[in-house]
Amino acid sequence: MKIYDFVIELKRPSYRFINWTSQLMLLLSIVSFCFVLFQRLSFRPAAIYISLGGVIAWWIYCIVAETKGHLPFYRMGLLIAATGWYFVPNGGWITLIYLVAALLEKQAKFPQEIAFDKEEIVFNSFPKKRYSWEEMNNVIIKDGIITIDFKNDKLIQKEIQSGATERDEREFNEFCRNRLIGIGL
Repeated sequence: MKIYDFVIELKRPSYRFINWTSQLMLLLSIVSFCFVLFQRLSFRPAAIYISLGGVIAWWIYCIVAETKGHLPFYRMGLLIAATGWYFVPNGGWITLIYLVAALLEKQAKFPQEIAFDKEEIVFNSFPKKRYSWEEMNNVIIKDGIITIDFKNDKLIQKEIQSGATERDEREFNEFCRNRLIGIGL
């Protein structure tokens, strides 16, 4: 694993739409599982009962976590729901949808970071984007905003997570200036 000189975490966006979609999927599972149990359509009702209880319990856990100021992750509830859908007759394709949703939620909520070392700048997107210092005109942090100016006139400006002091900004800007001077700019 490579160690970087600086890792800048970008400000997290609102995950309201992702959370709303996950909650809607959990609600649909709860309603559907209750319907399947009421109609006695499943050959394995115990699996449906366990999945129903697990989905409800995880949803409550996420609500409590959100009220305490933590970022809720619904992927475990989506995985439990996928397990329940597996035992519902003709629920195989819905199982795949829930599995994909659980995987995508994790990737969508992964903190955005930009890593800097002497050789390159790496964005932790999927797939990772790597840029050499030779591609840069300037890189600077000022007033909590990172600005990356490329030689091809591309400009990236992002707000960073709070916590950087003026001293941190000066140290980072000095590092970047030295890297850009070191390549002959």
